[in-house]
Amino acid sequence: MIDPKSTNPEPRGPSPPPSVLLAVSGGVASGKSTVAAMLAGPQGVVLSADEAAHAILTLPETLAWLVETFGPQALDRAGQADRKFLANHIFRDPDLRKRLEDWIHPRVRARIWADLAEARASDIPRIVLDIPLLLESDGLAELREQIDHLVFVEVPDGERDRRARAQRGWAPGEVARREAAQMPLSNKKDVSDAVLQAGDSLEQLAINVQELLTRLGC
Repeated sequence: MIDPKSTNPEPRGPSPPPSVLLAVSGGVASGKSTVAAMLAGPQGVVLSADEAAHAILTLPETLAWLVETFGPQALDRAGQADRKFLANHIFRDPDLRKRLEDWIHPRVRARIWADLAEARASDIPRIVLDIPLLLESDGLAELREQIDHLVFVEVPDGERDRRARAQRGWAPGEVARREAAQMPLSNKKDVSDAVLQAGDSLEQLAINVQELLTRLGC
């Protein structure tokens, strides 16, 4: 005799909703990484291009390429990539910047795609892209098409310059100089789905983020 239970699968609960893919945009030193973490929340995940790039910069093949391209001064005393040296050079020499980007960016994109697929397979409710050149890079066009909500983080120019000087040791005007090589902030704001005001404190920023998530239905 066939056991009736063997032909009737156990009842299942409703399937989890698909992951929501958000992305942050904004100027240099606008706190995009902080906002990304708040948008993701404790159950979400942030996919950071900077973190992926830092990991790629530690690979032996990358270190060997840096020495070949920039010379031994591209490495610090510990034999790791000297990021300050690289930044100072690539933002003054477009050709060097392109060579470094041509090496790093394809590897970063591959890692972001792999991490995104893993997060979706794990039913992560909110996935947040923290990619500084998300809107500039032609190689990210396909990824941009999958974003549900693009959030622009708005911080006054003077405040961003102050943060960069205090937190990064940059010279006055360095923020504007670096942004000159990127898409204008007005364009980034125009193509965004929502604008987030940073507020005067982390507490206010957290409140603004929660209000935004509610408005977006996330």
